[in-house]
Amino acid sequence: MKNDILLKRLQDFEFLRGLDHETIEALAKSAVWKVFAPHGVVFWEGDTESNLYYLQYGSLKALRTAPDGREQVLRFLDAGEIFNEIGVLAKRPNPVTAVALEESGIWLIPRHALEEVVMKYPQTALQIIGNMADKIIDLVTLAADLSLKTVEARFAKLLLDSAEGDVIERRRWTNQTELAAHLGTVPDVLSRVIRELTKAGLIEMDKQHIRILNRAGLAERAMLQGD
Repeated sequence: MKNDILLKRLQDFEFLRGLDHETIEALAKSAVWKVFAPHGVVFWEGDTESNLYYLQYGSLKALRTAPDGREQVLRFLDAGEIFNEIGVLAKRPNPVTAVALEESGIWLIPRHALEEVVMKYPQTALQIIGNMADKIIDLVTLAADLSLKTVEARFAKLLLDSAEGDVIERRRWTNQTELAAHLGTVPDVLSRVIRELTKAGLIEMDKQHIRILNRAGLAERAMLQGD
């Protein structure tokens, strides 16, 4: 039954378009299902991974750890996302650690199954490379933001990018520690930024939601007025 769910999802993936039903079905049958508890490590930075991952439910963070133990969260992953293309295709040590933020169900598609598809359908490799390129662009943007923008600007931009309408749902793990790690700062600094944005009437926060009250003002704080 679980493989049937995966099969339906694989048929919708952009990077697998053009494949016949039998090929996608074989790919689904090769997959292994795993459930990770909150804070469970899916893989470690430096591991040589041999699987492509599909996050069916739950949430993850991809991070790097400094020698002093400080974390830099590079991205959050939500249900429906594919990840670890570099590990499975480049056969190089993984550049990040992936950790479950809540209970997460993940499909592991083995390298050998994906390689068979790529050898038979070269256009699939190009589509996967395109998917990887989009993520590389996101990382370049993150690096530029960390270097050139203040914590306030980075936080304001994160809120604008994450909002559904003008509301960001606060999930159990969306706390100031995780957000600070993603923004390249510490919780105390982020707390001061939140107080300032709240005092300015740009946002309001409670335990369930963050609400944008003044989108234009928040965009100005995010240094987006010239975009």
